Amino acid sequence: MARTLPPLNALRAFEAAARHLSFTRAAEELRVTQAAVSHQVKALEERLGVTLFRRLTRGLRLTDEGQALLPDLRDGFDRLAQAVERVGRRGGQGRLTVSLLTTFALSWLVPRLPRFNERHPEIEVSLIASQRLADFAREEIDCAVRYGHGPWAGLRADKLFDDELTPLCGKAWQSKLKQPGDLAKVPLLVLSNDHKDWPTWLEAAGVPHIDGRKGTQFDSTRISVDAAIAGAGVAIGNPYVHAEPIVEGRLFQPFDLVIPNGDSYWLVYPEAVAERPKIKAFRDWLLEEAKEAAAKRPGASVVRIKAGAGRRRGAA
Repeated sequence: MARTLPPLNALRAFEAAARHLSFTRAAEELRVTQAAVSHQVKALEERLGVTLFRRLTRGLRLTDEGQALLPDLRDGFDRLAQAVERVGRRGGQGRLTVSLLTTFALSWLVPRLPRFNERHPEIEVSLIASQRLADFAREEIDCAVRYGHGPWAGLRADKLFDDELTPLCGKAWQSKLKQPGDLAKVPLLVLSNDHKDWPTWLEAAGVPHIDGRKGTQFDSTRISVDAAIAGAGVAIGNPYVHAEPIVEGRLFQPFDLVIPNGDSYWLVYPEAVAERPKIKAFRDWLLEEAKEAAAKRPGASVVRIKAGAGRRRGAA
């Protein structure tokens, strides 16, 4: 059967007063009034049925009962402080659970993740790929990478980078794409949940007559890019996100024209946990990686147009 303890505030007031042998100095330490400390100690004495202090003209003196209580109480507070400190230290260790989209996870984050593991071996990263928004109130998720316009109510959001669009293809179609109009002669790979990426790019390229809504459909940009590498057709995506297969010579960007689509990738998490060590470590590293990767991007003709109006708000 659980024991019922006196209120913690009363125990703290007694411990501080016993240490200083002064209600006034205890009040200063606890940042309350002298009357509040005196009231808390009085309530504790009534609860225990004993007198803990002798109230003297020039201060306080512990009674035998007070002297008996103080060592164990002080030891208890010390143990409590140690336990809280241990838990606080563990906030910078253990498992970090991140919710994110499959494309961002496989194409951008995973190739870089070994560098985070090397820098922070004390943190175990767990990636959960999902199309839906992470619910921080109901799920055991520390942070998420979201795609969309932002901001999100109740969450802190750090922009990683803006999303951009350009056709991407494998070797099978590379030689057949000399100018944007050639896209009318090749199979297009489109996203089933977004019918604006291709039309947005085709309009900017001056070939709006090509129907960018028809073609083999995929529910993931990563899968469509893998299909493009395999020769199934031409996908549209961010060459920055899919830089690895481009550098390896498996994926090609046939045209210099790159179009911002109005959306961005963001790292989000509740404000209350923003400075938790493991989240701060991941945030600092992720922003650093995004900045360094952006500095290494190849030059391209980026057309600044108004895009993204009415687009979906991306899931975590």
